[in-house]
Amino acid sequence: MKLTALLEDLEYTCCQGDENAEVTDVVYDSRKVQKGSLFLCIRGAVVDGHTFVPDVVKKGAGVLVVEEKVEAPEHVTVILVKDTRYAMACISAAYFGHPARRLKTIGVTGTKGKTTTTYMVKSILENAGYRVGLIGTIEAIVGDKVIPAVNTTPESYVIQKYFKEMADAGCDCVVMEVSSQALMLHRTAGFEFDFGIFTNIEPDHIGPNEHRDFQHYLECKSMLLRQCKVGIVNRDDKHFEQIIKGHTCALETFGFSEKADLRAEDAKLVSGKGWLGIDYQVRGMMNFQVEIDIPGKFSIYNSLTAIAICRHFKVSEKDIVNALRVAKVKGRIEMIKVSDEFTLMIDYAHNAMALESLLTTLREYHPHRLVCLFGCGGNRSKLRRYEMGETSGRLADLTIITSDNPRYEKPQAIIDDIKVGISKTDGKYIEIADRKEAIAYAIHHGEPGDIIILAGKGHEDYQEIEGKKYPMDERVLIADILAGR
Repeated sequence: MKLTALLEDLEYTCCQGDENAEVTDVVYDSRKVQKGSLFLCIRGAVVDGHTFVPDVVKKGAGVLVVEEKVEAPEHVTVILVKDTRYAMACISAAYFGHPARRLKTIGVTGTKGKTTTTYMVKSILENAGYRVGLIGTIEAIVGDKVIPAVNTTPESYVIQKYFKEMADAGCDCVVMEVSSQALMLHRTAGFEFDFGIFTNIEPDHIGPNEHRDFQHYLECKSMLLRQCKVGIVNRDDKHFEQIIKGHTCALETFGFSEKADLRAEDAKLVSGKGWLGIDYQVRGMMNFQVEIDIPGKFSIYNSLTAIAICRHFKVSEKDIVNALRVAKVKGRIEMIKVSDEFTLMIDYAHNAMALESLLTTLREYHPHRLVCLFGCGGNRSKLRRYEMGETSGRLADLTIITSDNPRYEKPQAIIDDIKVGISKTDGKYIEIADRKEAIAYAIHHGEPGDIIILAGKGHEDYQEIEGKKYPMDERVLIADILAGR
């Protein structure tokens, strides 16, 4: 492929070499460079790609895309750009033939609700006959292929590669989670989303190598509304005016507010043997009743967001209702039927904010007891342990403290830190370090009307100990416990 074709959407300076050079492939990992490669010098938090120039030139790289002047042999073409991450997005889109133009693209950002919303959208659209690709926190789904995720939003090159595979596999559209990091690092540059969705925003991801403060976090997330044709925003969010500031898209809103274009009204909690849900009326741009087998007010927001998106795909009300009734997301308030007497669920809540939201929601169902089983990850902030301990101690009737991913720490040391937080409350607790034994205790001691939550692991199917990942899926553990294994 000609270099000029790859650079068509970029402002650049050719410092040396031939702009008409033939490029065999596009690479940002120095280990993958071959003869004729275009190598992007990406400046990361730990490693600077510019330092690999001598190495990649020896391997045969024919083109270097850089942010600063570098020394290279005369036969190597050097392209200087303002930002190599932005350049990577544009070059990758061109390299794969601009596959986003062959798909309807849906990007979902927000502090909470991204994962659940994307799966609800996928469920509704597939129920209506569309072929849908997905990119998110849990996995990427490309045609019949499922790829476990490393980041919520992959690097721009990977996104474009997935888009091409989806389009080639006959997908009509793709729904993807868009993290604030992805927007900040231009992973979703190089194309324009057909629909950009903003679910909500709360302080999160603030610290070293993330966002310097909440304002920066909000500004990065709001970039999506300048990278899409239609923006769909939560009207109830207290930061709404800041979120939409400077938007360049057509704007629609959803929420409970009377000002919202698509509204939820008359919400009611519903429950049955071993399950919890919610029922509400859709008003405004559409009018019908919805019932979902996922509890809580945030389930209304997630489903209403999905409806606001799928409305643009001419999906019938019947298809929406049927799809939402069966929509499930692995590890996100995922109910596992173990008894008609009590409800058990798995959720990814792994910080105090998420745990507080979850336990407060479940309290609204007036359980006989609210039982919370969780641990905390090793080699991570001790503050998270104190906060989660205090939150569970305050909101749960019984806390079962166990192990999560201890990594290089001793499980008991992590448990002791969690107990520091619980000690600030009057909450009852027990400690069982082995997670399977802890889950068995929760199931065997479940009382009629209990809601039992297994928090922290969610979709994860492993436990990380001393640098190794061992298979551990809570669904498998539950099945083994019920079978007496």
